[in-house]
Amino acid sequence: MENAGKYDYIIIGAGTAGCLLANRLSQDRGASVLLIEAGRKDDYIWIHIPVGYLYCIDNPRTDWLYRTEQDAGLNGRSLVYPRGKVLGGCSSINGMIYMRGQQHDYDRWSALTGDPSWRWENVLPVFKKTEDFHGGADEFHGAGGEWRVERQRLRWDILDSFQQAAQQVGIPPTDDFNRGDNEGCGYFDVNQKKGIRWNTAKAFLRTSVRRGNLEIMTGCHVKRLRLADSPSGQRCVGVEFTGNNQEWFAEAAHETLLCAGAIGSPQILQLSGIGPAPLLQQHGIKPVADVPGVGENLQDHLQIRMAFKVRGVKTLNTLANSWHGKLRIGLEYALNRSGPMSMAPSQLGAFTRSDPAQETPNVQYHVQPLSLERFGEPLHGFPAFTASVCNLRPTARGHVRIASGDAFAAPKITPNYLSTAEDRKVAADSLRLTRRIAAAPALQRYAPEEFKPGPQFQTDQELAQAAGDISTTIFHPVGTCRMGSSDDAMAVVDSELRVRGVAALRVVDASVMPFITSGNCNSPTLMIAEKIAARIRTSRSR
Repeated sequence: MENAGKYDYIIIGAGTAGCLLANRLSQDRGASVLLIEAGRKDDYIWIHIPVGYLYCIDNPRTDWLYRTEQDAGLNGRSLVYPRGKVLGGCSSINGMIYMRGQQHDYDRWSALTGDPSWRWENVLPVFKKTEDFHGGADEFHGAGGEWRVERQRLRWDILDSFQQAAQQVGIPPTDDFNRGDNEGCGYFDVNQKKGIRWNTAKAFLRTSVRRGNLEIMTGCHVKRLRLADSPSGQRCVGVEFTGNNQEWFAEAAHETLLCAGAIGSPQILQLSGIGPAPLLQQHGIKPVADVPGVGENLQDHLQIRMAFKVRGVKTLNTLANSWHGKLRIGLEYALNRSGPMSMAPSQLGAFTRSDPAQETPNVQYHVQPLSLERFGEPLHGFPAFTASVCNLRPTARGHVRIASGDAFAAPKITPNYLSTAEDRKVAADSLRLTRRIAAAPALQRYAPEEFKPGPQFQTDQELAQAAGDISTTIFHPVGTCRMGSSDDAMAVVDSELRVRGVAALRVVDASVMPFITSGNCNSPTLMIAEKIAARIRTSRSR
């Protein structure tokens, strides 16, 4: 085994959190930092053209190619489960939507952990520090940070009409989802710069690599953490990994930071002997720290994709299915960096309540001027739009568990979608709400006709069954190494993200969220990394 050297900090995973941590920790010129990434550099052209997510998801060049186990809530279906395997991680292949969630989310985290620093008023300045908002700095937004937030560079009549229809059924218009209360309907802000994707590799690594104290190793697969006895118990002393057809060991003098995401982080912990003892023993791994919560508490946003045929209005279906339409799309992007090639996967959003009893908005819409049978297949040949709606706070809990002791074997991902009566009720109510919006006067000029799932589904049971047939992940897995208080048996990390029972080891990514945020999860993950980077640098300077 080759010795890769000794570093103050080793960061596993150059995704959203890992890129920011590498930037912040290498700002201390006396600290040496190693960033290990399984994927390659982000020099694939389709990463940077916004519509290129279509070519990055389920592509081994940029994606881990995970699949879920067959899911009873989805009527036995297994889903493609994209996770970024490239510099920038999921920020290189995601929908680019800038979303923080709701004040309520962070106040719940604080209450569960007993740590007031996670409250909304305390994390808002952390969001603002990282942000470069198109409207400039104000009470809710920051300017001059690395994380560029811009308005989208296109509009669609069908989406404008959907927004008007939403207002007619009681969902107010909004121009900003990120003030702590995201109720309303409007166009999403996106992480782009002049019509080009802005991933965390561009934002945080380009300047960092010039410092000389940051080393980045790509194409390196982590096999396990190396643990050793210390006077206070187990301590993480480094990382074993493969790369360039060699076996490597890198030593961590200060801390190892696991940023491999909600799938990768619990897998690496379990392979290293940190996790539920019965699971580890089942696969011939000696338990070093019996931490039963590792891999449990998986949460995700399941989107129910309702689709409607329309008449008399332009949609991407008809525009992209003709040679002159494709030529127009290409020219518009080449000349102005605008038009459909600059599109985020979803352009219009809405947050509202599936029923009036909900304290805060509990469902989110991603509305698109297109339709297709399933992701990766051609657009339909007729004009249509899709209104995908997801339950923001699902009560179902799944898990991620190793399938063997082989570090190269994919783990078993079991989301348990729609496995609770509450989630099935929200699904049925959401489908009915979407029908109300489609029936509002503002959309009637286009004669919307529901074809997915179809008007034949009416009762709660029928609608829940239909949701199981047409729903898919919106790619927001979180929670599998969740934080909690010291008396919480299922907590994997404390409120400073230190792993229970193992010194010098933290998990810093979406897996630490105890509850999923009420919206897209990429920028909340960035906030988590920013917050913990400051904690680490403060502790080092003492």
